[in-house]
Order: sequence, then C-alpha cells, then structure tokens
Amino acid sequence: MQTLDWIVIGLFALALIAIIWWVMQQKQANADDYFLGGKDATWIAIGASIFASNIGSEHLIGLAGAGASSGMAMAHWEIQGWMILILGWVFVPFYSRSMVITMPEFLERRYNSASRTILSVISLISYVLTKVAVTVYAGGLVFQQVFGIETLWGIDFFWIAAIGLVVITALYTIIGGMKSVLYTSVLQTPILLLGSLIILVLGLKALGGWDEMMRICSIEKVNEYGDTMTNLIRDNRDPQYPWLGALIGSAVIGFWYWCTDQFIVQRVLSGKNEKESRRGTIFGAYLKLLPVFLFLIPGMIAFALSHEGITVNGEVFRLSTPDAAFPTLVAKLLPAGVKGLIVCGILAALMSSLASLFNSSAALFTIDFYQRFKPQTDPKKLVRIGQAATVVIVILGILWIPVMRSVGDVLYNYLQDVQSVLAPGIAAAFLLGIVWKRTSAQGGMWGLISGLVIGCTRLGAKIYYSNAPELPEGDHSWFQYIFYDCNWLFFCGWMLLFCLAVVFIVSLFTKAPDEAKIKGLVFGTSTPEQRLATRQSWNAWDIINTVIILGITVAFYIYFW
Repeated sequence: MQTLDWIVIGLFALALIAIIWWVMQQKQANADDYFLGGKDATWIAIGASIFASNIGSEHLIGLAGAGASSGMAMAHWEIQGWMILILGWVFVPFYSRSMVITMPEFLERRYNSASRTILSVISLISYVLTKVAVTVYAGGLVFQQVFGIETLWGIDFFWIAAIGLVVITALYTIIGGMKSVLYTSVLQTPILLLGSLIILVLGLKALGGWDEMMRICSIEKVNEYGDTMTNLIRDNRDPQYPWLGALIGSAVIGFWYWCTDQFIVQRVLSGKNEKESRRGTIFGAYLKLLPVFLFLIPGMIAFALSHEGITVNGEVFRLSTPDAAFPTLVAKLLPAGVKGLIVCGILAALMSSLASLFNSSAALFTIDFYQRFKPQTDPKKLVRIGQAATVVIVILGILWIPVMRSVGDVLYNYLQDVQSVLAPGIAAAFLLGIVWKRTSAQGGMWGLISGLVIGCTRLGAKIYYSNAPELPEGDHSWFQYIFYDCNWLFFCGWMLLFCLAVVFIVSLFTKAPDEAKIKGLVFGTSTPEQRLATRQSWNAWDIINTVIILGITVAFYIYFW
C-alpha cells in the first residue's frame, strides 16, 4: 500500500462520513423510520442495497475461491438472482398490503403467532452464527492479505481488521438505521463494481485474454466423468454438483433467500410504494447478473495464472490456496491508487453486508419479540431498543470470532449445507401460504417445525459422521444414507417436497383460515381496489426489462453448458 492508496481510502471514508452525517439529520421517530427508512426509498436505493447487502465475504473469498478450485460450478447460485424478480412480481403486493416490517410478522398475519416465533428464532440464530460470523472472519483474513501486515502494535492484524470492521459498521448502523444502509449502499455499490471490473480486465490482460482463460480451464478435469472447470452443467453422478441437484437445490435456496429472508426483503419493504419496490427488485436482478464475472471469473483467472506460472509485475504469480484468489489478485496486479480503490470496494462489500445484517437482526428482535410483549411501547423507545439490540448482536459477532478462527475452514464448508437445510421448510410455508387459500395456521406452523427438525438432524449427522471412523459401504445404516450420504443438493429438493406435503396434509385435516384474516394475503383473496393498485404499479418497461434479465440468464446457461 502506497501513499496514493491511503489518500483514496481517506476520500472514501470522508464520503461515507458525509452520508452518515446527512442521515443523522433525518427524523428517526418510530420503527418505520429506523428499520424501513421511513418507507420512502426509491428503486435505485432499493436495488443498490439488495446488491450491496448480498455481496459479502462469501463472494470476495468464497465465490472467487470456488472459481479457483472448481470453476463454474457455483455459478448456479449467482445466476439464480433472477428469482429477485419473483419477489418483485409475486410477493411485493402481498407484503405491501400486510403493512409488516418483518417476515415473521407476515407469517403471524397469514398463520399464527407460533409461526412468527419459530421463524424469528431460526433467523436470529442463523444470522449471528453464520452470516455475521463468516463475514467478520473473512473480512479479517482479506485485509490481512491485502495490506500484507501480520502484526501491528504487537497484536495479530487479523483481530484489528476484524474488530475494526465490526465496530465501524455498527456505529453507522446504530446511528442511522435503514437510511444508513440504503444511502451508503448507493455510494458503495458503484465503487465495488468499478473496483472488481478493474481486477477482471487487468487479470485477463495479464493472462492473455478470455480465450486463453477458457483454454486453460477447459483442460482441467474436475471429476472422473470428463467435466472440466468451464462446465456449468455437470454429470449427474458428480459427487458435489450433479446438474439436476444443482438446478433444484439452487432454486430452493434462491427462492428462500430472495423472496422470504428478512435480510433481503427488508430492503424492498422500505420502498415508498409497489412501483418503486418492484423496480428496485428489477434493478437488483440486473446487478445480480454481475458477480459471476466480477468474482467467480477472477477466481478462474487466478487459477490459470498460477497454473501456467505467468509472471505478473516481475514476479511469478502463485496462489497459496483457492480462497486467497481475490486478495492475491489485488496484491499482485494493481498499481498505486487503484489498489486503494479496490480496498474501498472490499470495505464497501463487507460493511454493507454487515450493516444490513445488523439492521435486519435488530428489526427481528425489536418487532418480533420486544414489541409483541410490550405493544404500548413509545415509538421513540422502540428505536432505542433497536439500537441496543444492534449493540448486543455486534458483541455476539465479536465473541464468535475466536470460534470462527479456530474452525473457520470447516464452518465455511458447512455454510452452504446450513442454507440448504434452512431453506426448504421456510420456502414451503411461504409458497403454499400465498398460493393456496386452504393452507391453515397449523399447516404452515408444522411445515416450519418439520423443516427445522429435519435440518437440525441433517447438520448433526454431518458433524457426527464427518468425525466418526469410516465404515465399509455395506455397513451404512438407512439413517446414514439419508442424512449423510445423500448429496446435499438432492437432499434439499426432497426436503422441500416433504415439507410441502406436511403443510398440505396438515391443512386438509385442520381448520381452514378465516377469509377475513387472509384477505389480500393470498392469491384469489385480493379486493378489486388492491388488484387495481397492483396493476397500476407496473407498465411495459417493467415487462421488457424482466424479459431481458431472463434472456441473459438463458444465454449464460447455453454458453457455459
């Protein structure tokens, strides 16, 4: 890092401070103001925030590392961003009519208070132990590599970077709430995009172009069935990414994440109306087409540079581990000033993702727990409770860092497993909840419970059998075959079918919901006025842009088939 780099980072910090200062001048009188930014966000702020919130350590380290180790396999999860369109076109009208702040609150409107509590608990625990922990852990690793500092003032620089990242992000999230998240994202998103684009261009230039990258990666076999790093669709016998499992599993996880997870949906709920919210999802879907090229492809470039032993800036490019792909490209490729810009982009990604997590977690605690038990609480006090909840979540995130550091590689490998078993039960409850009027409160609740029980069983089995002595193939019990040996993607698909069946069967044998309770929350229950409002919220341009996004997605699959 040279002087010019530090100047660029300083200018970024000043711009961030200016935005936060402006946000501080805005009113934060109640929960809507603090958690939803006053519900006056425009489509640009919503789309930018969806994208910036999504881009975190799993992209800077995980996705680039996946590109360096297995090629295009993980692209399924990124290109499934088209599912943001389902959020905009299908779910936004129901969420807007319900006037809720959190997703568990929506489930209470649709089902019952028990469903709300179950989803709140699942979400809070998963946020603190997976999303917050992984982002903070990876942030410390990234900055240790990029800055090239092992210790500072006698302290491991990992700790300084990780804790500093948490504290700085927490401060502006606590002060400004959702407005801070939305408007800092408008600054952070273009910096992140520009910085990553520079990495892509300089990486391809050093390697010799796109065709050279494809040539090198297309001769690197990834399984015994002839698939290479450039194959998106792999043999169905592939142990990790069989094509059918990848399509099903990524769709289930994508539906849960983009359409029902508080972390993403809270950005859409902040829109001033259905039109702005829907267009925000369309803009977010456009942006979501980029990570494959901005993070996964650079990982493949890093692999190719290292594989060929190409000299970059007078030094042979060497990749120590796949997860070091992105920070190594930053350290080796970039001239002074540009490296500072990339560091700002990395900071932007990590801070925006953390800020969104902090705000969403605080909203879940304040609205789904505190306000339920003390419904008469003064609106201004709710804001203070939300700020206090953020502080607690920050402390828990910091306390989890030592655990993350000691078992980081293992836990990161389990992260996709966690999402694959978290998604089906929640997806089943939301999906049948809005498409079938007969879905009962008991049906939705037992769908969530069955998903939670099966998911915990699967994760427990993974931990147990991963550390148990290896048994001969014929000695595996039916339990081990189902909950451990079964490919994680196929398991995700079968689990969704099971949870849907639970919701369906229980609903048939329990009391149907009162029509007045579900009015406007399920297909076929909307009033003429509600349907008219939804129809007036979109026009031909929204359809055209939706078709373009779907067309690009299809073209991507055809090219990398």
